[in-house]
Amino acid sequence: MPAKRLADAEASPRAVLPMSAPTSSSRSPSMSRRIAALVPAATLTAALAVATVATTAVTTTAVANARPDGGTVEAATRVVQRNRPDIRVPVFAQHTGQALLDLRVAAPGTDWAVKGKESAVMSVYVDDRYQTSVVVTGSAPLSQQLGLGALRAGPHKIRLRFDNERSAAAATKVEVSNLALQTFPRTDPSYLALRYAPIIHGRSLAEFGDANQNTTTDTPLIAWHESGPASTPGHTRLTYSIVWSNEDGGTNSPALMARWGRTTDIEWVYALEVDAKGERVPGSDVYQAPNHETKQFQGSYDGDHAQLQTCTSNNNMCDKVDNPLRFFPSALQTLPSGKAREYLMDVNPWTYLVMAKELIREGKVEAPSPGTPSTPEVSDQRNYLYAVVKKTTSAPNSGSSWVGVALGVRLTSGETIYYSHHDTPNWSIQRDAPAATTVELPAGTTVADIAAITAHRVVVGTDTGASIQVTGIDRAFLLGTDYLPQPSFLTWSGGVTVTAAEPSAVLWTR
Repeated sequence: MPAKRLADAEASPRAVLPMSAPTSSSRSPSMSRRIAALVPAATLTAALAVATVATTAVTTTAVANARPDGGTVEAATRVVQRNRPDIRVPVFAQHTGQALLDLRVAAPGTDWAVKGKESAVMSVYVDDRYQTSVVVTGSAPLSQQLGLGALRAGPHKIRLRFDNERSAAAATKVEVSNLALQTFPRTDPSYLALRYAPIIHGRSLAEFGDANQNTTTDTPLIAWHESGPASTPGHTRLTYSIVWSNEDGGTNSPALMARWGRTTDIEWVYALEVDAKGERVPGSDVYQAPNHETKQFQGSYDGDHAQLQTCTSNNNMCDKVDNPLRFFPSALQTLPSGKAREYLMDVNPWTYLVMAKELIREGKVEAPSPGTPSTPEVSDQRNYLYAVVKKTTSAPNSGSSWVGVALGVRLTSGETIYYSHHDTPNWSIQRDAPAATTVELPAGTTVADIAAITAHRVVVGTDTGASIQVTGIDRAFLLGTDYLPQPSFLTWSGGVTVTAAEPSAVLWTR
């Protein structure tokens, strides 16, 4: 989640905290600093923790850090082991409201890129009631935030359990630290978004394995919400989205890279309208059903949380639930206006690592060779420029005939231009919203090797004659050797128009 929002969340007086007393007067680092601490390669190399994260303790060194609100963040490292008793952690809710659990997890011996070592799965219970499963996919510690639903003020107990059946054979333990709960009372601006956040049950399609398949493929990584005015004055529309590690069906991986700038899957899953008092408007909630249809939700609720189940190979939802595996990622973070949806991946950079590891394990990466940039197949995802482009098309741009934009990159070593759409017209960018894309480059390309970035008008079907004004590149980066985004080296704004007569233009040169 965005660093500022995380810092605000931790500094607020709404925390639900471990009941251990502070042992020093030092203040704990904010969550934004905890995430920042993960950015260096050495820390994030194996930061593959996915979906939601659980814990169970065996041995710890108990250290508690004071929080700005007078509570504590438990810094003890708890080791949750296969075939060992569940661990119960006492916590105290200072407020009645919606609860979130913050923690940092690692699973030594797991590797999302290796079959049989994919993940360790933990289950999280509150007062002995199952709330969520957590898929931890690497040995480096990663901060996570989980939804726990409604809690009353007062003492509670978190139970953490190693899930033997759902964990990879090589997984033996999960290490958990920095555990803290916080509650958001009704008076908090984020309360409504958390109150109605959906719970996602695991997929159970026979062609992709058993009912635990989301612990090894297409696993939910992060969630967020967006809010805006509804058509009724004084009402609010809430929409919830999920990032999955991949999609086993739907758009193929090369097209995903060209058209969406990633091989994760991002989908809105659930939306509803609330009235001026914050209550759900009856019959207003809808979900994204198979074939991307919008259907009225007629399923069950856990408290105020709609229960949905991933039921297609491209991560669409059904409102009938029959799989007990649950994912309840925090929906606290939101998408700023004017940003591409991939912004949520950028501020959760470990998602790029999980994305790349899954593609490797599933054999979707072509073998290295000098010719890989000229083929449409996905190569090592460290070979790509990741960019977000902003543009406006002069005329309606839908149907079977439209014009799109492809980005081009020229290197200092020659005149070859590498195109984002791999010369496949319908892989160009059609939408005018901020759009992520990638450009495949020769292996080993560095930022210093990039001489120019260009825009190219691409015709699909019959040329409509529309012109396209390119107004910005919101960010541009390469992945490092650890598969994590390097700092963006370019933010460009301007006004460059490509037309039928002049279909190419330079956006930036070194």
